Amino acid sequence: MSRSEMCLLLGATGVGKTLLLKRLQKLSVHGAGELEPTPATLPTVGTNLTDLTLKKKIITVRELGGCMGPIWLSYFKDCSSVIFMVDSANIAQVSSSCIQLLSVLSAEPLHSASVLILFNKRDVPSTMSLVEIKSLFRLDDIVASATQPITLLEISARSGQGLPEVLNWLESITVK
Repeated sequence: MSRSEMCLLLGATGVGKTLLLKRLQKLSVHGAGELEPTPATLPTVGTNLTDLTLKKKIITVRELGGCMGPIWLSYFKDCSSVIFMVDSANIAQVSSSCIQLLSVLSAEPLHSASVLILFNKRDVPSTMSLVEIKSLFRLDDIVASATQPITLLEISARSGQGLPEVLNWLESITVK
């Protein structure tokens, strides 16, 4: 195993970051199987650090609470990758999430970090389609102008849909 890499987990309050981390940690230890009932979570105030043991490496994921958006920048210098979560069922949050994403992508310390944008809550009936979200975010323009490699995934942290793909992405990224 190589030394631990740091990945930041960012997104607005209530997008599902804490649940995602709990599910990924369980999946990385026990593998795919029956998901346990959804564990209780509370909005993160401050940060949560979680180590994920993957096949070839250990990644430390630092979840920053959504309310910490104004000071996320102070955590950028130590990370090699970023997971940015969006609640795809909360249309009212889209514009602020887009602004946060743009500030993350334009931050100098992250100019070569690998970025995974997760559209969570695919299991909620009122969720926007990926086409709608891409249009609202102007994601094609963002991806085309970003300096970072960007991957997009639709997931449901609650049901587990897409979580193996998140672990595969974490396994595949290389530190620059």
